[in-house]
Amino acid sequence: MSNNKRLVAPSILAADFANLEKDITMINNSDADWFHVDIMDGVFVPNISFGFPVMQAVAKHARKPLDVHLMIVDPDRYLQAFKDSGASIITVHYEACTHLHRTLSAIKELGCQAGVALNPHTPVQFLKDIIADIDMVCIMSVNPGFGGQKFIANTYSKIKELRQLTAGVNDNLLIEVDGGVTLSNAAQLVEAGADVLVAGSFVFNASSPTDAIHELKNIEGPAQMV
Repeated sequence: MSNNKRLVAPSILAADFANLEKDITMINNSDADWFHVDIMDGVFVPNISFGFPVMQAVAKHARKPLDVHLMIVDPDRYLQAFKDSGASIITVHYEACTHLHRTLSAIKELGCQAGVALNPHTPVQFLKDIIADIDMVCIMSVNPGFGGQKFIANTYSKIKELRQLTAGVNDNLLIEVDGGVTLSNAAQLVEAGADVLVAGSFVFNASSPTDAIHELKNIEGPAQMV
C-alpha cells in the first residue's frame, strides 16, 4: 500500500482566540486537511484549553473535518457530546482508558473515526492486541499539555515501529504526529511513516500561516511505502 496521505492538521489551540473566525477562515482557505482540536481538562494534563462552546463555534465555521484530541480523564462520558459538537475524528489517550476496546467501539458507533494517542513514555507495542480496531494512532512527540515544546527525537523510531506493527494487520491505519512539528523534521517524519502532521506554533507564529501550511503539505521526499 502506498501511504501517500500526508495530511496537515493545524492545531487551533495556537490560534488567536480574539480573532478565531479569522483563523478558521484562513485554515478553510489553506492547503490544510483537518482542524486539530485539543481538549484539555487540567487533570489528565496540567493545562485547561476549552470546552464545548468554543468547539461548537469552530464547527459552525469550519469547512474541513474536526480532528478532536481528548486529553481528559474518563473520556467515555463525553463522546456523544463531542460528536454532537462537530467531531469527525475522536482520539482518546491510551493512558486515560481502562477499557480501550469499549471506548473505541463507542466512538465508531457514533459514526466517528476512532484514534488512540500515546504519550512519549508509552510503548507502541501496548497497542498490539487492538491495532486492527484503530483508525488512527497519534504519536505524541512532546509531553501533552502545552504548545511550543521541544520535539522528542525518539518519535522517529516509534513511528517506524508502529508502521511495522500495522503491516498486514491494519494497512489503512493513519499515523499522526503531534508536538514540535516544523519544516526541520517534517520530511523525516513522513519518511518514517507519518501520515498526519499536527502543527500549532509553527503555523500560527509564522509570518504567513497559509504559506507555512503549504510548505508542510508539500515537503520534499517520497511518502513512506508500506
